[in-house]
This record gives sequence, C-alpha cells and structure tokens, in this order.
Amino acid sequence: MTTKDQTIRLTQYSHGAGCGCKLSPAVLDRILANQDTVPDARLLVGNHSRDDAGAFDLEDGRVLLSTTDFFMPIVDDPYEFGRIASANAISDIYAMGGDPVMAIAILGWPVDKLPPEVAGEVLEGSRAVCAEAGVALAGGHSIDSPEPIFGLAVNGLVDRVYLKQNDAGEAGDILFLTKAVGVGILSTAEKKGLLQEEDRGVAAASMMRLNSVGSKLARIAGVHAMTDVTGFGLLGHLSEMCRGAEVNAAVDFAAVRQLANLDYYLDAGAIPGGTGRNWDSYGQHIGVVSEKVRDVLCDPQTSGGLLVAVAPDAVDEVKTALREAGLEAHLEPVGELKKRDGAGAYVEVRG
Repeated sequence: MTTKDQTIRLTQYSHGAGCGCKLSPAVLDRILANQDTVPDARLLVGNHSRDDAGAFDLEDGRVLLSTTDFFMPIVDDPYEFGRIASANAISDIYAMGGDPVMAIAILGWPVDKLPPEVAGEVLEGSRAVCAEAGVALAGGHSIDSPEPIFGLAVNGLVDRVYLKQNDAGEAGDILFLTKAVGVGILSTAEKKGLLQEEDRGVAAASMMRLNSVGSKLARIAGVHAMTDVTGFGLLGHLSEMCRGAEVNAAVDFAAVRQLANLDYYLDAGAIPGGTGRNWDSYGQHIGVVSEKVRDVLCDPQTSGGLLVAVAPDAVDEVKTALREAGLEAHLEPVGELKKRDGAGAYVEVRG
C-alpha cells in the first residue's frame, strides 16, 4: 500500500516537487502587482516586503507571526513527505526570529488514486516534526484534489524587539547560510531514476532538519536580517534581500556548501524546471555566471537553510550560536552585502 513495501511512489502522482512547484518570482510579481496590504498600524509585515511570514503587533511587546506553505511530494515516502512539508512551513516562523506555537494542516488528496491510509502516514510525519518543534497541530482542512498536496498554516510569537525581516540588511553585513544547497537537483535525479544509492536520503535528511536556530540568532543584536532559502534558490532570495534593503551583494561560490555529487547529476541533466524559471525572473539582477553556478545557485530549495545578514562585530557570536546548534559545517561566510551601486538589486558571484 505504501512506499514501505515499495508499491507506491508519491512523486509519480505530481507534476512538480516541493518548493519547485512555486510560481516563479516574475509571475508572482504580476499576481501581487495591485495587492498592497490595506493600511493597519498593527500589521508590521504584509505583502509589501515579500517576507517569510505576516507579522501582527499584539501591542503587548509581542508580535503574532502567521504563514502558510504547502506543495506536492518531493519524496516518495509519505511519512518523510509529511516531515519535510511541515519543517518547510515552520521554517518561515524561525526566519522571522519567532517560536512556532500552533499549526493547521492543509491536505489535498487524490482519493481515486491513493488510499486514505497513505495520507494518514503523511500526517504522522507532520505530527512528528510538530512535536519536535513544540508546535500544537490543532487540526486542518482536506479536499479531494487531482494531485497529493500537503502543508501547514503556522502561527508563532516573537518579542517585537527580536522580529527579523528580509529587508533590514546593511552594507557591510556578512552572509551566512545554514544548510547546503542542491535539494532540487538531487530530488530531480531521484524522480528521473538517476540517484546513486550512496546519495539516497541525503536531500531528505537536510529537508527534515528544523531551522530552529533562527529564534536564537534573532536574539543577537548584530543579526540584521534573515530569510529562508526555498523555491527561488539562493540567488533569488538574496536578490529579494538586496532589493528590500537597497544594497548589493557578493557571493563566494566556493564557500556555498553543496549536497553530494551535484556535478554528476548536473551532467546527467537532473535540473529542475524551476531553475530556468528562477533565472528568467531575476537573472537580470545577477552578474555574469557560468552555467554550473546558475544551476546550483538558482536551484529551487525545499526546506532550505536560513540566509542571515550579520554585522561584522557580531560574527563571532553568530558562529557560537551555530556551533551550539550543531551547525559547525556552516561557520564559513558565503558572502557579504555591499553599498548599492546602480539601479536594482545586483548580486555578484565570485569564483
């Protein structure tokens, strides 16, 4: 019945996978062109900054954070799919510096193609991640849909003084990234039957890991901005950070950690469709790069790492927080923000 006995492969029931299903930045811009948030002094973060979550001032020193994220399967195992989709949705709260507290499940299920018991395994995976994050999974809503879809609507809380946004970076800030990139490439390789046995489970392990370090980083005064890297790829989310903060950026390609054997899979043609859509949307804001750099840094991530902009005098404190969170592999900065030079967000990739 399930992938535990290898009879069902969830990814074969969807046209896309994970955050690679997201609408491209260019399409999203068109949809939201006339959708500015109605002014409300209590709404601290809405559509205008394209941030990770909405932020509403509770006027008692705390801010309510609210987000939703859902997608089609990026792995075949239903339990892992539930874990990944939940970790990905919860990440938006961590990216704003908050602590997630409650979630509502969102389920679309092709009841004519997949047994309800498989959906039950998806929910079991979600409950496991919610329990790990200290989140109360309060219920949800389900529909009959042509493809399997799962995700969460998540609420969180943060003290207003610790609220972090994606548009508050400053020239001179040092950039850190808390997960390796390449999830989309490995997931595409698996869907195409190209994944080598030694790389099986590598992407899933990364996607299931919570970004809980975000709430700790937010309490460091020199952490100016955070965002999580998901469907738009590293360059897309960095471009958003630059656009909002009116700064430029430089990325050291050699310093960006990559998941296993990406060169092999790129040579084999395991390039997600979202990679090209991403580049078409924001490539005009990126300096000249090789095809490989484009394919790696525009790769759509699902439950990717946190991109953190840090004042130089807070770098040591950030590294300490990363070590304490078991993220020793991510202590090397991946770039920096720079003074704006010319119109539009501009990102230079070095190496």
